[in-house]
Amino acid sequence: MSNYNGFKSSIASLRVAGAHAPPSKNADDLKAAVASTELPASPPDSDASSDVDSARKVGGDGATWAGLKEEKTESWTVDWDGSFKFAPIKEHIVSRAMSSRYGKDQYETAISDIVIVGAGSAGLSAAYAIAKERPDLKVTIIEAAVAPGGGAWVGGQLQSAMVVRKPGHFFLDELNVPYEDEGDYVVVKHAGIFTASCLAAVLKFPNVKLYNATAVEDLISRPDPLSKVPDARRIAGVVVNYTLVTLAHGLQSCMDPQTITAPVVMSFAGHDGPFGAFSVKRLVSTGLVESLGDMRTLDMRQAEDFIVNNTREVVPGLVTGGMELAELDGSSRMGASFAAMMVSGIKAAKIAIKMYDSYEIEDGEVVGWAGVGKKLAAAKISA
Repeated sequence: MSNYNGFKSSIASLRVAGAHAPPSKNADDLKAAVASTELPASPPDSDASSDVDSARKVGGDGATWAGLKEEKTESWTVDWDGSFKFAPIKEHIVSRAMSSRYGKDQYETAISDIVIVGAGSAGLSAAYAIAKERPDLKVTIIEAAVAPGGGAWVGGQLQSAMVVRKPGHFFLDELNVPYEDEGDYVVVKHAGIFTASCLAAVLKFPNVKLYNATAVEDLISRPDPLSKVPDARRIAGVVVNYTLVTLAHGLQSCMDPQTITAPVVMSFAGHDGPFGAFSVKRLVSTGLVESLGDMRTLDMRQAEDFIVNNTREVVPGLVTGGMELAELDGSSRMGASFAAMMVSGIKAAKIAIKMYDSYEIEDGEVVGWAGVGKKLAAAKISA
């Protein structure tokens, strides 16, 4: 029988400690064992009597991390010789700081101007383009994974470098992402530089909210007031739930979702993974689209131009691009060349802004064409 006692979590260690501890002969032996045990190093006791507000008022701005400057205030200390001390905190303060902001975000984004499904390279590029050009629009991003970025954290076959064909390099310049210029294409030394830079830039916009670890379970649809076709419908938002809940629906009887209403939905759910191409698959299952074209084999020369040129509003209210579009249209896959993902997102952003500006919107729902109501009202007044 093996006596291996390698790595365990602290909780697991506590649970099995009794089974592995050698029997003690007497109380004196137990006391001696405890006395000889080396306790883990602990920081000086923190005074948790004050709350976050008082800590914020006391805390100064004298510490500079880059210069490793030592500094001491009434609530915290920068000391690299063993007396480092954080400002005071209590557990409930952390919980309230998070939940109050998350609840406020959910309240405010329940009606959004534009919802983006998927925070991969195409979705993040679209979010950046919209948020920068139109700071007045409320952009909400839904990402099923805990870590946004999709497959853009690595290049092909899990290798590091990211290849971007020109003129996609202009977006790298916009984000200040360094690269090696190889003529017709450029190479970023690690794909994570692009993804981290784009993600950070997007999240800094005050008009953007990202819900990661959140899955789109369904689409909202409404009768289309802009269509002359009887019974025509348009996409009017998304149905969301925590990803872990979505994946566990088979284990529980009912775990209802939430909804986000928006006049424009953009979907970049990719072609792989448990949530791949979700929106276009749902369009087919509901009859809004007849069938999927199914993505074809790899043809890098043809695929990237096709994806950008065909990024579009596929049904009223829903714009699709990136590799989700390849599943809808049956285009070739492109492999580890990322320019089309970025540029498809940027083109989709331009389309989404035009769509939004063309609508008359009430409580996040499209009720007509922009300006039509005002013209009709003016005509009635003049009559």
